Amino acid sequence: MGREYNLGVIIDLHAAPGSQNPFEHSASKDGSQDWGTSAANIAQTVQVIDFLASRYAASPSLLAMELLNEPLAPGASLESLKTYYRDGYNAVRKHSSEAYVIMSNRLSSPDPTELLEFAGGLPRAVIDVHYYVLFNSMFDTFTVQQNIDFIKTNYSSALSTVTKQNGPLTCVGEWVAEWQVPNATKEELQMFANAQMDVYGKATFGWAYWTLKNVNNHWSMEWMIKNGYISLKN
Repeated sequence: MGREYNLGVIIDLHAAPGSQNPFEHSASKDGSQDWGTSAANIAQTVQVIDFLASRYAASPSLLAMELLNEPLAPGASLESLKTYYRDGYNAVRKHSSEAYVIMSNRLSSPDPTELLEFAGGLPRAVIDVHYYVLFNSMFDTFTVQQNIDFIKTNYSSALSTVTKQNGPLTCVGEWVAEWQVPNATKEELQMFANAQMDVYGKATFGWAYWTLKNVNNHWSMEWMIKNGYISLKN
């Protein structure tokens, strides 16, 4: 499929053995988070990366492999994550010297730069950050302008902190033009989406909308483009 449409493909491990966060999208049914608490499930996760890399390394469509989606601090410790990222990176490199290796920053980490030095020493490494104005009660009462200002100040500053000239590449791997503003107009949502694209466009490895297709209109990039809320022509 990637070759047919001249697309680069990123393989993203979204659910790891033991679950790297307590949310359903990482396969946790009961809110448990046990990934990284033992050498065994780290090793098992490395085996998965090794298998995927060996299977797809020969494909010209393989652009990158993301080792883990959204590990949550403090359950996923920085020590465990670095151990896994080192071994996962080496597993990819066994099969490909060209594929980028993407490493997700920990959710709720007190230090957004905690992977900079570690990843900076690895060729073709990328740090992935995710930015939403959701999932936190502080956004519940934000106005249109407050949401936009938060993107242009807080998230712009956070991204610039991890985007260093001689450091690893950076990627805003998830964002969406959805918020808690009731009865927002199309023009307001366009402003909101454009503000995010302006800021996240400074990521050196690019950005990805979550997601391409969704039954909820604002979460569907396809719907947003077809209905004129987002334009990629700029």
